[in-house]
Amino acid sequence: MRSKAESVNRALDEAIPLTEPLNIHKAMRYAILAGGKRVRPILCLAVCELLGGEERLAIPAACAVEMIHTMSLIKDDLPCMDNDDLRRGKPTTHKIFGESVAILSGGALLALAFEHLTEANVSSDRMVRAVKELAKSIGTKGLVAGQAMDLSSEGLDHRDVGLEHLEFIHVHKTGSLLEASAVIGAIMGGGTEEEIEKVRNFARCIGLLFQVVDDILDETKSSEELGKTAGKDQIAGKLTYPKVLGLEKSKEFVKRLKNDAKEHLKGFDSDKVKPLIALANFIANRDN
Repeated sequence: MRSKAESVNRALDEAIPLTEPLNIHKAMRYAILAGGKRVRPILCLAVCELLGGEERLAIPAACAVEMIHTMSLIKDDLPCMDNDDLRRGKPTTHKIFGESVAILSGGALLALAFEHLTEANVSSDRMVRAVKELAKSIGTKGLVAGQAMDLSSEGLDHRDVGLEHLEFIHVHKTGSLLEASAVIGAIMGGGTEEEIEKVRNFARCIGLLFQVVDDILDETKSSEELGKTAGKDQIAGKLTYPKVLGLEKSKEFVKRLKNDAKEHLKGFDSDKVKPLIALANFIANRDN
């Protein structure tokens, strides 16, 4: 993971040079180079290699999904959204550069993601499919749907909503981009339809897994440990897995999702699949 993250960080550094307009590029670089686990781009690279592709084929796509992810964090942190002051252990982008520059830098990252994705040296058919997959993960079938439902659910009594409601939020808000990262990696690697579907199902499991763990950490860790504001979900009255299921059942759900994710990888080469199994374990056992 460290090796892949370093490859992605180098590529991101090159993709966003410090040119005019300086304030926008500074904000873009501040947000995207501030750290982070790089789970989505690593997933993209690992799936590409799982299916026989080379890392270089998937690097533009890996950078693109991280640009989209960073854009979503900039927007999530805005006062009109989650109103957060801390991200990846540092002040959020709008706290440093102001709201207008933060919004513009998010829009610029969104545009750059698609521009950068098209630099991948694959057939036009594969590229069109990858672009469609990425676009779908962002809009009303993905990130936007999850965030909209999340905001409209603030303050609801957890007894009045079911697990299905909570799952909808997180499958879209967190899971959709993780799913797209894996599927685009599979497309870049030249995967068959059957392989792409297996990878998609694996990614759906780890997307939900990521969010359940996130909810548990928000309730059990400090801001210093997390690198972002702890307990904010409770303060905002958000629906979370510990709130709906309880802490212990949420931890049991983590184990089940991790095992389900691994089940979807059966049939792939046992050596090539190891990075993805390690990634699932990392997501399940992370502490920030």
